[in-house]
Amino acid sequence: MVKIDDTDRQLLSLLRDNARTPLATLAQKVRVSRGTVQNRLRKLEDAGVITGYTVRLRPDSEPQRIRAWMSIAVEGNGAPAVIRALRGEAAVGTLHSTNGRWDIVAEVRAESLEAFDAALGRIRLTPGIAATETSLLLSTYKA
Repeated sequence: MVKIDDTDRQLLSLLRDNARTPLATLAQKVRVSRGTVQNRLRKLEDAGVITGYTVRLRPDSEPQRIRAWMSIAVEGNGAPAVIRALRGEAAVGTLHSTNGRWDIVAEVRAESLEAFDAALGRIRLTPGIAATETSLLLSTYKA
């Protein structure tokens, strides 16, 4: 396990904000050399701390206009089977296990209300799901 210090945390924070920030800019902001940044990032990648880089899209730029969080209660200890089933559902973007009243939270996306309604119907028929509660996402203020 690699030990992360304040400089690493600063680099990770800057990369979370913009993963395409040039090494020279990162070095300037963190006040270290470009080589130091490059070595630290390689160390974090090799250790598995950084597992990849991604692109964040403006919510209105995606073709799927309807988005929601679906809270899911699972019967007994059937969460692994429900998660496997939901991974195969095209309308499910992300899945999260949770504590408290709900066992799983899923991000559901669809291009129209009709498609959204159909996705909810399919998801609710998944064996092992005891109950669901869905909240539509109306606006996004920070991605």
